[in-house]
Amino acid sequence: MTRQLSRIFRTITILSLLGIAISSVSLYHHYDKSESSFCDFGGSFNCDIVNRSIYSTVLGVPVALIGILGYASLLGLATIHRSNRGTPKISLAASLVGVGFALYLTYVEGFILAAWCALCLASLSVISSIAVLSGVLVVLRNKD
Repeated sequence: MTRQLSRIFRTITILSLLGIAISSVSLYHHYDKSESSFCDFGGSFNCDIVNRSIYSTVLGVPVALIGILGYASLLGLATIHRSNRGTPKISLAASLVGVGFALYLTYVEGFILAAWCALCLASLSVISSIAVLSGVLVVLRNKD
């Protein structure tokens, strides 16, 4: 069982690093004011529309920066604090908050902005995967 837990923590570590990378690219493009669009695949798939909208910040803080901080927290839980008994539950709670926030932003993309962001959808996939894996960790740790 310990080997299985270790593999799951390692996978969460990799996914957290991927989430940091995705959010970092998104943050870069949030502040980039060039005329060219880095992610324009037609009218309904345009990251710049999403990334520069009024919904791209919360209380003046870019959503992408919130993502970086959230993924960094999950990375810390999966690496530095992995031996703490309560880490799986904290990781599950934190990742579920992230999933909820990502789903809200996805709703905004689809129903308010009518534009999809590939980076945002990738981040939703990453945080959802971390939440599932964190749930598995909780179940496995409760069996110990």
